[in-house]
Amino acid sequence: MQKEPETHGAPLRRFTDPAYVPLCANLAEVRENIDRLDRQIVTLLAERGRYVKDAARFKRDAFQVSAPQRQQEVIDKVKALAEKEGAYPEVVEAAYRALIAGFIAREQQDHLGMVGVEVQP
Repeated sequence: MQKEPETHGAPLRRFTDPAYVPLCANLAEVRENIDRLDRQIVTLLAERGRYVKDAARFKRDAFQVSAPQRQQEVIDKVKALAEKEGAYPEVVEAAYRALIAGFIAREQQDHLGMVGVEVQP
């Protein structure tokens, strides 16, 4: 029968990379730090969402909302940032592709609920 790992026990495995420096004494500490980061990430996603909503005001139609060229620019930028910061680029790319898809779907809804304004020349 499989069971969840012990959260306060000693490590059961070690990395072979001599440069690896452990961050926590046990799995409970690892999870506490992940939970702390998740709170920060969700707060930042909420802020990002407010900007996405505001961006809808400047777009004429669904194509402009989806902005495929901008999507690729964002992916390229975050992959480069991931490399620089020592993050896993494939995880960052997958996460951002999912984030972008979710935010575009939401922005499409917001865009549909707006009325056009007459632009003064």
